[in-house]
Amino acid sequence: MRSIRRPVLAAAALTAVLAMTVTACGPEGDNADAKPTQAADTTGGGDIQIPKEIQDKLKEHGFDLDKWKNGEWKNWNKDKWLREAGEFINPIIKDFWNPDKIDKIKPPKDPSKPEDISQDQGKTDPEPAAVQAQPVKTPYTSTAPGVGLLAFSTPEGDSRCSATVVKDPAHPGKSNLVWTAAHCVHAGKNGGWYRNMMFVPNFNRTGQPASKMKTTPFEDRVPSGKWWADDMATSSEWIKDGGAVPGVPMAPYDFALMHVKPETANGGKSLEEIAGGAYEVEFNAPAMNKIPSLTAQGYPAEAPFDGAIQNQCTDKPTRLTTEAKMPTMYRIGCTMTGGSSGGPWFIKGKDGKPVLVSNMSMGPRPARWSAGPHLGAEAKSIFDSMSKKWASKQ
Repeated sequence: MRSIRRPVLAAAALTAVLAMTVTACGPEGDNADAKPTQAADTTGGGDIQIPKEIQDKLKEHGFDLDKWKNGEWKNWNKDKWLREAGEFINPIIKDFWNPDKIDKIKPPKDPSKPEDISQDQGKTDPEPAAVQAQPVKTPYTSTAPGVGLLAFSTPEGDSRCSATVVKDPAHPGKSNLVWTAAHCVHAGKNGGWYRNMMFVPNFNRTGQPASKMKTTPFEDRVPSGKWWADDMATSSEWIKDGGAVPGVPMAPYDFALMHVKPETANGGKSLEEIAGGAYEVEFNAPAMNKIPSLTAQGYPAEAPFDGAIQNQCTDKPTRLTTEAKMPTMYRIGCTMTGGSSGGPWFIKGKDGKPVLVSNMSMGPRPARWSAGPHLGAEAKSIFDSMSKKWASKQ
């Protein structure tokens, strides 16, 4: 059975933090009128920071600032769930994602019953053999700088994905841009933008298992700070028709880009400087049969993985088409599970350094292979627009 890799939801008693999975976006698909679970009913007890431009934007959409601070963000009613491009609002709630939540990360249960899309048409190669995921060498600050976890809130509860710092041509060496999957940030046709979107680069840099997270120093769990999204973009196709299992055909458009800022003042340093690295995005990658190997990275959180350790799979990519008229996706053998969604897919550039060509989007259950979108003209347009928008400011 195959499905879009869903957001990893926290159990009600656990208030999870940080990841997304390899299946659909919600147990029975997204419900724009759904009530939040207790897992989403927390604010961390911290302060809220709302710049004037965000205040104006909130007012424009009919939000009361005091009510937002006191939990209005939990209103997922269709009339209050912003969904269109340009409507993303994500005020920082300081300490919302606190150490206690990070200590309690657990692999989520996924009750979804993914739709079978085995009737693939177009250019689809034979299913690849499974490739066993392997732990990424530590410390991640040196071996995978800029790869991390993405935390956010959905109507079903707090959730998590993987994401990656990418280079910004407008700010060489000082990027604040992060790449992930569309289903990690937007519910698709039945909903809108998720909330409390926060990125943790180099999460758990020493690779401690979840069983030891309680005693792992916080500076190792969150070595490069917490970064909140203040701008977001994804494909128009995903906003229009993406989502849970019925959104599987939109997987070729399952990509997103965000601009972030630090939760607390850090002397004006950029995410790339703090995280220690960023990756070039290639929007004109070679044909799949000319790519000798591709490596997917992320933080799988469903069994047999524990959500704390970064893993990777390397395989020669083949082709997968969800529908005849849709763009062909990359596919590799990989056993990474839920939590890895949005994580980077790398090939080696001309200089031998990793170059991002895709992101984790979908795969079967149980995990044997994974697929990611080919980043073409629309992805480049989103990237160029975001870079240009922030060119004169950080």
